[in-house]
Amino acid sequence: MPKIIPINELKNTANISKFVEESDEPIFETKNGYVSMVLMSINVYEREIAKNKVVKLINDSLKDIDKDEIKTDGPMFISEMKSKYGKKL
Repeated sequence: MPKIIPINELKNTANISKFVEESDEPIFETKNGYVSMVLMSINVYEREIAKNKVVKLINDSLKDIDKDEIKTDGPMFISEMKSKYGKKL
């Protein structure tokens, strides 16, 4: 479950920094009852960025598959490459 803190708790930066570093999830900061900011450790940030990149690559690949009229299955492709470029593959 995500951690939600009010903006006035940001005054204690040492505790917030420690909590963010120890947390494996983003922390949501609220102002007047609405989410204003998201705090996260660099590890959580990098993990989320990597997930987004993977999702984008998969979605782009699926779009390419839908556009392409010629389909090749994996084993057939590997076999063709081995015969074309040698057995080093």
